[in-house]
Amino acid sequence: MSFMTAQPALSQLQITPASDTDNLRVVVIGGGPVGARAAGALADKGLSVTLLSTETFAPYNRVKLTPLLAGDVQFGQILAPEVSAPRANLDLRTGLRVTQILRDQHLARTADGQLWPYDKLVIATGSRAFIPGIQGRDLPGVFTFRSAEDAQALLARSISARRIVVIGGGLLGLEAARGMQRRQAHVTVVEHEGRVMPRQLDTTAGALLGQKITDLGVDLRTGVAVRAIAGETRVEEVHLADGTVLPCDTVIVCTGVRANTGLARDAKLPFSRGIFVDDTMCTGDPDIYAIGECAEHNGVVHGLVGPGFEQADIAVDNILGGNSSYRGSLPATKLKVIGAEVFSIGPIEQLDDDPSVRSHVWEKNGVYRRIFLRTGKLVGAIAVGGWSQSSRVQSAIAQGAPALPWMVFRFRRDGMLWGDDAEDISAMPDAATVCNCTGVSCGRLRDAMKAGANSVETLGQATGAGNVCGSCLPLLEELVSAGGPPKPVRLYRAILALSGIAAMAAMVLALAPRIPFPQSYDAESLRVWLWQDNITRQWTGFTLLGLTLAAMIIGLRKRLRITDRLGSYDGWRLAHIAIGAATAAALIIHTGLRAGSNLNLMLFMFFALTLVMGAVAGLATGGDHALRARRIGSARKPARRLPTWLHILAVWPLPVLILAHVLASYAF
Repeated sequence: MSFMTAQPALSQLQITPASDTDNLRVVVIGGGPVGARAAGALADKGLSVTLLSTETFAPYNRVKLTPLLAGDVQFGQILAPEVSAPRANLDLRTGLRVTQILRDQHLARTADGQLWPYDKLVIATGSRAFIPGIQGRDLPGVFTFRSAEDAQALLARSISARRIVVIGGGLLGLEAARGMQRRQAHVTVVEHEGRVMPRQLDTTAGALLGQKITDLGVDLRTGVAVRAIAGETRVEEVHLADGTVLPCDTVIVCTGVRANTGLARDAKLPFSRGIFVDDTMCTGDPDIYAIGECAEHNGVVHGLVGPGFEQADIAVDNILGGNSSYRGSLPATKLKVIGAEVFSIGPIEQLDDDPSVRSHVWEKNGVYRRIFLRTGKLVGAIAVGGWSQSSRVQSAIAQGAPALPWMVFRFRRDGMLWGDDAEDISAMPDAATVCNCTGVSCGRLRDAMKAGANSVETLGQATGAGNVCGSCLPLLEELVSAGGPPKPVRLYRAILALSGIAAMAAMVLALAPRIPFPQSYDAESLRVWLWQDNITRQWTGFTLLGLTLAAMIIGLRKRLRITDRLGSYDGWRLAHIAIGAATAAALIIHTGLRAGSNLNLMLFMFFALTLVMGAVAGLATGGDHALRARRIGSARKPARRLPTWLHILAVWPLPVLILAHVLASYAF
């Protein structure tokens, strides 16, 4: 069951550095995702980089340890893409533990006695699993789940493990439970808080996720602490504070982490819970930077990989002579936890207790969403069960975007902040995070596409996005599709044809001269029958009224989407355009292109404007793919948007004007 054999040999990983053109040597301590990110980025810029990793494994993505434990991937599939490709100026050394930083000499000493000179040093030593002082924690059969070595030990243990207790219902504990349950073990999760994932979820969301976990066959005990781990020579039981005894043969402790600050302490660098850094990610030594879970910025130590990647990019830019500043990160989680999609952004625990924060909830069919607002701006959000707008919500919160009243109303009604629930990744900023599991931004994905990654698979290989929980795969597919030619809407030929007919009728209304009325009565004259016979005038008028009402009702049907069973959106849109063309013809027949004066003139003008804008919107809809190919409009802001809204605005006065016209006609 060992995956050590999947690790490339050291001779394959060690690369002889080329001549140093920039005369700047960088040593990165720590081969985790954040250290690998910094090392790879610096090497790409031509600097001579040495990456020293304590682990004997090649650098890998820790976030992917769960699918590794579950047997969904092999170790070779979780290698960090930033350093997996050979580079002439990158020297990767595994199995070397740095024991001392000699700041005065600009040297790093490893356990084998070697000295590694540096001009700039990056500390990315991450964190270690925290094991509380529980009685029996040293018994055989007690494991942690933090590193590839831990995963290897649990893989070996899974052969004989039958009853497992996971202590800790946070993200890591739930993922460990999922991995071991997939290997046919009976798993019980114990969380001393009243809900799972207490830092990321509120009470309702935690209860909903807990129910989903229970439905999958994992036992869950919340609101109770572990008193002791018992057994004579090995783990046999876990004793809870409420007196419950859980028989087990394996215990996995997932009760949080602590930053690795030993090197900083010995080097007399300022530290507390983490190594103190300023906005440039620099420590108390101007030539030493700290990033990731070992760094403390403005009193905050982040335990997620996304902020670590942001810090790595800031440090890299400043090492290269830039002036980037780190302003902190929003804690964000978006992944599948034991098969359930979970999204959380913002300091949920603090927001839930803040009296200045208002929140709104939408819940339906086992899906729960909640947004948090402070002074009208989005500051946090939760979702259990999936949310197609989660990436857009994350970008809005990061930008401090407001939640306008109609957005809040829409959210409370149908769980969406924006009317179009499709995520348009082509309009997202480069800084927006697409894959929270690996911290991959939209800009990084675009760079990978420019370098030749033109499919979801190659994007994943180049950046690591989409290879963990898979919740970002739809966005990756959209990004790939956006890179190709725009696709036409369904029935676009019919839409163009009918819109063209409507446009010609609208042009006749707008530009053709009025049809002359007969000067004398002729019973056989069509013009007399149409425009001087009262019965015919009533029939054409009510026909026009009926077509107008039908078009308005279909327009509401398209936008409210109340009864989808009545037909597809595309079919109803086509019917709406056809009725619009018929309405234009009916208006010509009823008026003879005579606009009249006062009330009749106003009614004619609004009718004409409605029909003209509707025809233009239809042409823009049918030809959207051709317009976008010529860079006219985009997926998020299509060319039809303006004429569509003008069409809708012109419609609203019609009911009042038509009613006034009918009353005036019968009164006079």
